[in-house]
Amino acid sequence: MLRQILGSAAALLLAMPAVAQVQPWPAQFQERAIATNGTTLHVRVGGSGPAVVLLHGYGETGDMWAPLAADLARDHLVIVPDLRGLGLSARPDGGYDKRTQGRDIAGLLDALEVDRTDLVTHDIGNMVGYAFAAQNRARVTRFVLMDAPLPGVGPWEEILKSPLLWHFRFGGPDMERLVAGRERIYLDRFWNEFSATPAKFSEGSRVHYAALYALPGAMRAGFAQFAAFDQDAIDNKAFLADGKLMMPVLAVGGAGSFGPTMATVMRFAATDVTQAVVADAGHWLMEEQPEATVRLVREFLDRPR
Repeated sequence: MLRQILGSAAALLLAMPAVAQVQPWPAQFQERAIATNGTTLHVRVGGSGPAVVLLHGYGETGDMWAPLAADLARDHLVIVPDLRGLGLSARPDGGYDKRTQGRDIAGLLDALEVDRTDLVTHDIGNMVGYAFAAQNRARVTRFVLMDAPLPGVGPWEEILKSPLLWHFRFGGPDMERLVAGRERIYLDRFWNEFSATPAKFSEGSRVHYAALYALPGAMRAGFAQFAAFDQDAIDNKAFLADGKLMMPVLAVGGAGSFGPTMATVMRFAATDVTQAVVADAGHWLMEEQPEATVRLVREFLDRPR
């Protein structure tokens, strides 16, 4: 299955025009396929020093992190997987609940012989990161979350009432047929409606990610990430019953999106929460305000341990 995904991806990416390039990865980063928890994750690894794991969200892949990874690799071992079912990772039939995906990350770190790590996450990556941290509290030294809620945590039920979030319940075979061959149209809606300035989500990035989400099974896997939210809420409430996270947390929201609500959510789940709001940005922080976002993350991770 992974061989089929990689073959299809190579053909699509070679066929793309030059505009379809996101920021290239530094030469020091190696691509690996790492078996973990019954699946295989596509992972980029580069740099040396204390480890940091970067987890992407829906509508993107690990490629979103290239600018931050380039900065952090100066003094960190940077580990950037594509989540289960997304990007160039394998697409198993199940396991899209975030508790399971947290175990994907634990197994990935075991394979790389990494005991402890910083964690930087965005969107659905927040949910996977929280599940990993809640199940491996001693392994996470610092945790940065960006612009998305956690199912079942804090104001989750109020957040669900937003009409912008209809896609949480969009999925299944008929929906897959509706978007087949129209992946770019579907994804443009996210990139436009959740941006403060849609033009800052570049045409090159749109072409790049639309091609990756057009790979066989990718849209089904993406819908499965959302379909698991009810189970994720149950699991997160169980994690909360075991106590709040104790490591330092930076909760980052775009001023035109989640804003200070990111910190509000995390104060229900962690004891040491720092709030940050990125001006002139919506949801897509690494596209809309990359320099400001990289600076926030770097300053937080550089604090004395």
